[in-house]
Amino acid sequence: MFEPFIPDNFEAPKRFDTESFHFSVLEEAVAELDFDAVMSSQQRLQGVFGPESEWPKPSMTLEENTESLKVHKREFESRVAFAYSMFNNSNDKCLGSVYIDPSQSPKYDCEVYLWVRDDAIALDTARYHTVFDWLKKDWPFSKVAFPGRSISWADWVVTLKVT
Repeated sequence: MFEPFIPDNFEAPKRFDTESFHFSVLEEAVAELDFDAVMSSQQRLQGVFGPESEWPKPSMTLEENTESLKVHKREFESRVAFAYSMFNNSNDKCLGSVYIDPSQSPKYDCEVYLWVRDDAIALDTARYHTVFDWLKKDWPFSKVAFPGRSISWADWVVTLKVT
């Protein structure tokens, strides 16, 4: 398990609102909507956490997803990682997720992974810029990595080997 990677005096936001969507803590209360978002986009999402990642497996169940969300909530409460659901403003559709994790590379403060469901792909670029700006403005990070996005997977692997 990771150690907290944010200052003791920093309170991680539990919610962040934009005009088109909002982020809230990823937790089991949203399991069904999250599961629908994940499985509706399952093929495209494979590899979002790296070329070797098998998440989400086609056989993933709602129960497995619920357990995963419980882990994300505990990590958030322990301040060791921060995962958010992205919802439309009517709060009836999960559009994707954002994960803010401690960096595995000493060159970065954190690494961020994000995904959006297939039928909301038009929001992908805006969501990326929103998260980038949010982390820069409201979080205590100066060096943020978006593996597979702002840094290629090949370059990320090289970065991880540099000590």
